[in-house]
Amino acid sequence: MSISTKTGDDGTSGLLFNRRVPKTDAHIEAYGTVDELNSALGMARAAAGPGRLHDEILRIQNELVILMGELALLDEDRARYEERKRRYIAAPDVDRLTALVHEGERTVKFADWVMPGGTPLGAALDFARTVCRRAERRVLLLRAGQPSQNPEIVRYLNRLSDLCFVWAREAERSTSGEA
Repeated sequence: MSISTKTGDDGTSGLLFNRRVPKTDAHIEAYGTVDELNSALGMARAAAGPGRLHDEILRIQNELVILMGELALLDEDRARYEERKRRYIAAPDVDRLTALVHEGERTVKFADWVMPGGTPLGAALDFARTVCRRAERRVLLLRAGQPSQNPEIVRYLNRLSDLCFVWAREAERSTSGEA
């Protein structure tokens, strides 16, 4: 199968269960921005190199794929989604991110204002943070029209942006020699 299906030539894009919607639909905006976030995190993971941060980012990227599946779901297909035993983002996922934020806060000092770009890894994480904030706004717009949307998605993205901020500060601290 070719990546060039031409099905989007009419200005539509796909959701789960072969649903087609305009490319400007709130579902497409939401999961498309999360896809962009996943790519930004991929740049950060590549900059991080092997180790714990790399592994944590990869785990988050895999969770973002789950999250995108939820965002590509119309309410009328929710039962079909659940029949297939698809996983949802849940409170324990958010709690794990919160714990990582708290862990990082113990070692990082925060200034009044942060200028992104202190290190390549810090810059990549700050970029991911800003894309994450935009993704959160897009999900909230989707949720305004689809209130049944999983509320843990917004909590997850909110926590993830905090985590990217903390990790970016850690990346900059580790090269500057600050305590």
